[in-house]
Amino acid sequence: MSESIKHECGIALIRLRKPFQHYLDKYKTPMYGLNKLYLMMEKQVNRGQDGAGVANIKINVKPGSRYISRYRSVEPQAVADIFGKINKKFRKAQKLAKETKRETGIDAVHDAAWWQDNVAFTGEVLLGHLRYGTHGQNEIENCHPMLRQNNWRSRNLVMAGNFNMTNVDDLFDKLVSLGQHPKEKVDTVTVMEKIGHFLDEENQRQFGKFKDQYENPELSDVLAANIDLKRVLERSCKDFDGGYAMVGMTGYGASFVARDPAGIRPAYYYMDEEVVVVASEKQAIKTSFNCAYDQIQEITPGHALIIAMDGSVQEVPFIDRIEQKSCSFERIYFSRGSDPDIYRERKKLGRLLIPQILNEVQQDLKHTVFSYIPNTAESAFLGMIDGLEDHLAKERKQAIMEGILFEDQLEELLTFRPRVEKLISKDVKVRTFIASDAMRDDMVSHVYDTTYEVIEKNVDSVVLIDDSIVRGTTLEKSILSLLDKLSPKKIVIVSSAPQIRYPDCYGIDMSKMKEFVAFRAALALLKERNLEHILDEVNLKCLLALENGTATQENFVKAIYAPFTDQEISDKIAEIVKPKNLQAELSIVYQTVENLNIACPNHLGDWYFTGNFPTPGGNQVVNKSFVNFMKGIEVRAY
Repeated sequence: MSESIKHECGIALIRLRKPFQHYLDKYKTPMYGLNKLYLMMEKQVNRGQDGAGVANIKINVKPGSRYISRYRSVEPQAVADIFGKINKKFRKAQKLAKETKRETGIDAVHDAAWWQDNVAFTGEVLLGHLRYGTHGQNEIENCHPMLRQNNWRSRNLVMAGNFNMTNVDDLFDKLVSLGQHPKEKVDTVTVMEKIGHFLDEENQRQFGKFKDQYENPELSDVLAANIDLKRVLERSCKDFDGGYAMVGMTGYGASFVARDPAGIRPAYYYMDEEVVVVASEKQAIKTSFNCAYDQIQEITPGHALIIAMDGSVQEVPFIDRIEQKSCSFERIYFSRGSDPDIYRERKKLGRLLIPQILNEVQQDLKHTVFSYIPNTAESAFLGMIDGLEDHLAKERKQAIMEGILFEDQLEELLTFRPRVEKLISKDVKVRTFIASDAMRDDMVSHVYDTTYEVIEKNVDSVVLIDDSIVRGTTLEKSILSLLDKLSPKKIVIVSSAPQIRYPDCYGIDMSKMKEFVAFRAALALLKERNLEHILDEVNLKCLLALENGTATQENFVKAIYAPFTDQEISDKIAEIVKPKNLQAELSIVYQTVENLNIACPNHLGDWYFTGNFPTPGGNQVVNKSFVNFMKGIEVRAY
């Protein structure tokens, strides 16, 4: 993607299933769990641009001992900052352990009990979070994990997640109706406080059952052993509308990962005798624990993975499943392309574009050069080249079977290969933020560079594939002008994703309609064809629906695109992004939704392109987003 879009958040959970001494003996370090958590977070660091945080729970500690540790950071290299501080703490403890051995003879260095008694982050449950902010500033207070504290161990709750809720206002009002006084109207607070409320109620329920059977000191352990986290999630999450993979740790050591009923946000787990681990991406687990891919399981939508205080694991339903609509943008762009399934899917996306590309270059491969925008489009590019090779193989077969070729024609046919060049490279050293407003566009135009003298001027066409085109800004301000310097006859920009027409409200920062070049194209077409009355009609429908509480029932914004074919919108996009002085002919080719679903058959969350939102809240968000556009309001619609 040539334009920057903030990634959704990432989660990482590790539960050590054996006594702490086991890891100290086997791996010769008290930091086994922390080292693995660090690896899992670094392998998902692309998901956290605005901060990071870690938390740790110690199980079975004595009263008076700290059993919850937490560090958060909003530094530019937040993960490194956090683990740098933790490493410093452990280096200091290592010296103290050696001094203890010299003074007392006790081998504290190899004593798990000593580490757990004297050093933070030596607990059995570890949680990591990588944040990008959809709401709030890049401040520590907005960084996960969030902590809900209580002197009763079983009432403590530490939470982090990859989620956006579409109905924050409703959830906030329900908290108020329960008698709470939430400090902020944001989904992070409302989610944690709602789960925390029902965790409190579950504690009270168990207290009522056992208070006459045990003395208070014993009762604390009894409560911890009997808390029903499935019941807590069933009661607290029934009103949630959004995409989520939420991680919670209780003060007594039980934990859970809950996934939304449509499976919008990803969550995977692996377990063996030593660990249970959960992450947003399979590749993070694979790399960190060197396990086979078939050992990594996907948490079922509408289910929670619950890890009890004793380390036992169960996956249980907590909310009714709906049609699975796992986010397709995960596959196109956000997740690591080294995941074998994602790699194959991205290659398939490139391969499926071949008929459209051949049509744009009029089957003239001899005078066409193929390239891509690094780095996320590389896999789609490889798939595109595979598709071209398949096309050429069919042509060779047909020509040979027809037997009409002369020797020189046959030689050319057998030896011809698609022309591939690296035309675009990004200069990461160019910093546009130092420029004045007047100079910024000029600076942006120099972020990318090109390779000269590989294009036959005014003869060759250039086909450049990108993973997606959202705003079209970088095309307009940089890439097209850069390619035009090579003097191609035609430039064909290819998107492996379909036209992005609608805002996301489930965890990716694409919420303002006017930012989408496809929406701008539709507006231009409405104006050209004297159809602007459709804007007023849609706006009225949205306003009435929002006023009477029916905005969740229908996406009225679809009517904006309805008068036009996909090709008409693509052609208009080409006009919009075309620089004034561009000499080459320009075409924009988008993936079809049908081919997207063929390439990613298990990830049919295509609301970005179709407007078919997986939850009712999505319809409300898009309708409100359009109203905001019509009013000229620059705010998110959720």
